[in-house]
Amino acid sequence: MFTPRREHARFCRPRCRVAWNRKHTGDPQAEASALEWSITAMREAVEQLARDQVLDRGHGFAVISEAVWYVTIVDATLVRYHRQAYKSAMKSQAPARRRTIEGTFAGLRFVRNQMGYHLDPADFLQPERSHPGADRGVSAWTWRPVPEPDLGSLPPRGQAWEMTRYRAYQSQLAGHTIGETFGRVAAFLMLAAPHLAVA
Repeated sequence: MFTPRREHARFCRPRCRVAWNRKHTGDPQAEASALEWSITAMREAVEQLARDQVLDRGHGFAVISEAVWYVTIVDATLVRYHRQAYKSAMKSQAPARRRTIEGTFAGLRFVRNQMGYHLDPADFLQPERSHPGADRGVSAWTWRPVPEPDLGSLPPRGQAWEMTRYRAYQSQLAGHTIGETFGRVAAFLMLAAPHLAVA
């Protein structure tokens, strides 16, 4: 038992999450439950981006960070455990749209790996300049271009992966709004998720 810091937190720390996953690997009911929980949390996090109209910078950074986390978790879960449904949903997209979706996910993985560890959220996010009566909330904030990361501590393969994600960030996220980015990937994940998990 623990007191969750987030509404949907299921584990007190990463070690407990890993232990639970090892114990329940291959348990279809546990996997379906975890996926359903993750999709619900993702949907609520993305909806909150559009709902919150007035945020201070710190709160805005936290809301966006949470949405990044849940979107990338759901994406990874679908790729790993529901590969056929994921591939079918991706194939249903026009080629240009598919490249955009794939690039957006790669860019969000870069954000997940860097924000709060190597870069401050303020390095990634540009709050909307306020105009009286025109506050559209955090969904109108934009992603900033960021400098190329220092990847010297990673092995060559890790450096190649992270550079691919960095380039995807620069091309698919930088200069685009938060609402556009999360609207695109959340819509795709809801299409790719098995119907039972999102009912």
